[in-house]
Amino acid sequence: MCFSTDVLHSGHISIIRKAARLGKVIIGVMTDEAIMCYKRFPLLPLSERKVLFENISSVYKVVEQDSLSYKANILKYHPDIVVHGDDWQEGIQKPIRDEVVDALAAYGGRLVEFPYSSDSRYKELDKRSRAELATPDMRRGRLRKAIDIKGTISVMEAHSGLTGLIVENTIVEEDGGARQFDAMWVSSLCDSTAKGKPDIELVDMTSRFRTIDDIMEVTTKPIIFDGDTGGLTEHFVYTVRTLERMGVSMVIIEDKKGLKKNSLFGNEVPQTQDSIENFSNKIRAGKRAQKTNDFMICARIESLILEKGMDDALNRAFAFVEAGADAIMIHSRKKDPTEIFDFVEKFRAKDKDTPVVVVPTSFNSVTEEEFKQRGINVVIYANQLTRAGFPAMQNAASTILKNHRAMECDDICMSFKEIIRLIPDDI
Repeated sequence: MCFSTDVLHSGHISIIRKAARLGKVIIGVMTDEAIMCYKRFPLLPLSERKVLFENISSVYKVVEQDSLSYKANILKYHPDIVVHGDDWQEGIQKPIRDEVVDALAAYGGRLVEFPYSSDSRYKELDKRSRAELATPDMRRGRLRKAIDIKGTISVMEAHSGLTGLIVENTIVEEDGGARQFDAMWVSSLCDSTAKGKPDIELVDMTSRFRTIDDIMEVTTKPIIFDGDTGGLTEHFVYTVRTLERMGVSMVIIEDKKGLKKNSLFGNEVPQTQDSIENFSNKIRAGKRAQKTNDFMICARIESLILEKGMDDALNRAFAFVEAGADAIMIHSRKKDPTEIFDFVEKFRAKDKDTPVVVVPTSFNSVTEEEFKQRGINVVIYANQLTRAGFPAMQNAASTILKNHRAMECDDICMSFKEIIRLIPDDI
C-alpha cells in the first residue's frame, strides 16, 4: 500500500486492516518531494509520517516511495498484492493504476481495490489542514523548506485574489503524475499594471500589502514579494517587519537607487546602481529587523542588465551574501542565457549553498530541469498571467464593438460557473 497522508483517520485504519487480512502489509510512504508535486505541502516531514505507520500493529514494514509511481517499489519487493482504494480508476491517477496492473501482471501479482472512503468528516480534516497551511507562521517557512526538499522550485506571478487562485489550483498531468507551482510572486510591475499605474514605485506599500492580503485570504502557497529597491534603509526595516508578520516568505530587492525604472529597459533609460557598501548596509538592517529565521531577503543584482560586467556582478553577489542575504537573484535581458549560466558557474565555484534566483522572461527557452542542473534554485515566471490576460480582454472588448453584441465573444470567454468553482466558499 502507498500513503501520502500526514493525518491518519479511521478510513486509513480500516483499509490497512482489510489489507492485513490478505497478508503482511508493507506501507510505501511518499517522500515530501513526491507529495509536493501533486498535492498540498505536507504538514509533517517524511520521517514523522513514517513513524505514524510504524506504530500501527497491522503494518509489517514501512518503506519510502520517492514518486507517484509504484513501479520501483513493486520491482524491489515483488508484493503478491497491491491494495488501493477504487478512486484511481479514472482521473489523474489512472495512468499510475495502469502501470501497477502491468507491473504486477509481469510476475503474477494482483491488484485489490476497496471502496474509497468519502466521509464528509475526512474532507473536513483536509480542509482544516489546508487552513493551517495558510496561517502566517506555517506559510512563511515553507519556501525555504521547499527549496531544501526539491532543489529547484517554480514560482508564478499573482496580482489579485483570482490570479492567486489560478496559481494555487493549476495542476497538469504528466507521465502519470502531476505538476504544480510551488510559490507565488507578487510583482510590483504586475501590481502597478493591474491598477493602471506606471512601474516607478508609485503604488505605495499600504496598497501593495492589501494585494498580499487579497491573495493570502484564498491561497496557501508561499509568497515572494517584489520589494523594488527597498526604498530608504529606514523604510526597508519596517517593510521587512510587516512582510514577515503577514507570512510572506521572501522579499527581493534590487541594488539600484533613485526613481525606479524597469530593468527591461536596461541602459535605454538612466538607471543608477547603488554602491556595494550602501546596499550591504540595507541588507544588514533588514536582517536585524526580522524576528524569525524563516523570512528570507534576496539581493537582486543588476550588473548584467546595466552592462557593468561579470566581475562586478560576482563581487556584489559575494558581498551581499556576506552582509546576510539569504539568496541572490541574477538578472539579464538577453535571450541567450550564456551570461546567466556563466555567473552561476563562477558563483557556485565559491558558494555551493546560497539559493540562486532567476527570472527567465527573456531567456525563456531554458527548461526548469536545465536550471536545476546548473545550480539554480528558484525560477520565477514574473509576468505571464498579466501579459496573457490583457490581450484576451482587449480581444473580447473589440469583438463586442465590432459585432454590436456579445454572442461572438462567448467562444473566447470562460463561463462564470467555471470561474466561481475556483473561488472557495468557506471565506
